[in-house]
Amino acid sequence: MNNYNQNIKKMIISCVEPLGISKERFEQLKKKYSDKGHAFNYFLDRNESQDTLIERMHDADVVVVSNIKLPREVLEKCTKLKYLSVAFTGLDHIDLDYCREHGIEVQNAAGYSTTAVSELAVGMMIDLLRQVTCMDGVIREGKGRGLFLGRELKGKTVGIVGTGAIGTAMIRLLLAFGCKVIAYSRSRHKDIEEMGVKYVSLEELMKECDIVSLHVPMNNETRGLVGKEQLNMMKPTALLVNTARGLVCDIQAVAEALKEGTIAGAAFDVFEQEPPLPLSHCLLDAPNCLLTPHIAFATEESFAARADIVFGHIDQWLSGK
Repeated sequence: MNNYNQNIKKMIISCVEPLGISKERFEQLKKKYSDKGHAFNYFLDRNESQDTLIERMHDADVVVVSNIKLPREVLEKCTKLKYLSVAFTGLDHIDLDYCREHGIEVQNAAGYSTTAVSELAVGMMIDLLRQVTCMDGVIREGKGRGLFLGRELKGKTVGIVGTGAIGTAMIRLLLAFGCKVIAYSRSRHKDIEEMGVKYVSLEELMKECDIVSLHVPMNNETRGLVGKEQLNMMKPTALLVNTARGLVCDIQAVAEALKEGTIAGAAFDVFEQEPPLPLSHCLLDAPNCLLTPHIAFATEESFAARADIVFGHIDQWLSGK
C-alpha cells in the first residue's frame, strides 16, 4: 500500500494528451474524480515541448502520458509527482532512474494493443509478399499486372523474436494462416511449445526463416539485436518486420541490406525517433521497404481498452493498492 493515500485526500490528476478519447469521456472522468475530492485536468492537444509538459505537470500528483518523452529535465520540475500511469506498453521513453530515485511509481498499460499490433504485423507480411502498396501505385499509373507474381504467406517459415503477449498473438495468427513458426526468446513459455512452436537460437532463426518478426521490448539487452551480422545470416528471399522498437535493429544496416539485396524486403512501423522522419532517413529510399508512422498500436478498439486500463490503474492507486 502506498503511503500517499493515507495522508493526502485531494490529488491533482493531469492527463497531458488526448489519448484518442472524446471530450465527453474526459468530462465523465473529471466528474468522477471531482466527486471523490480530486482535481482532474485534461488537454485535447498533444504537445511534446518540454516547457508545455512542465506547465501541464508541475503541480500534479498523478500524470497520464503515452509515448511522449519524459526526461529528467521535465521530471525534476514536477516536484509533487507521485504516480505515472503510462498509456503505452514500453517505458523506454521515461527516465525510470529518476523515478526510482524519487519514489515515483510508474505503471504501463500492458495488453491494450496486443491485437492491434499483431494484426498490423501480419498485414505488413502480406503486403510485402503480395506487393499490395506497390500494386496500388501500378494501377494508378494506368498499368496492369504484367508478369508480376506475388508470394503466399501459407507455408512460410516465420520466426518470432520475443514471445510475450504480442509475440504469442502473432504465433496464433500465423499458425491459422498455415505457417511454420519457430521462436527465439530469453524466457521460454510452455504454452508456446504446446502449440508446436520450437524455440531456437537467434542465429538458427535468422538462417531458417522466410520472415522474421520482432516483438521484444527496448532495453540494453535488445538494443541492436538485429544488426549486419544477423542480416547476413538471412535468406536473400527473406523479409524482416519490425513493430517492436526501432533501435532493436541497426536501421542503417537494414537499409544497406535492402539496397545490396542481402534480404528481399522489410517493413517498419517504429524507428530510432518518432515520425515524422527527416527526408534524408536511410529507409526512405531503400527498395521494397514498407513504412508506417508508428500506427500499430493505434486503433479505436485499442485506445478504448487503453483508457479503461490507464484510469483503472489510477483508481487502484488512489485506493491504496
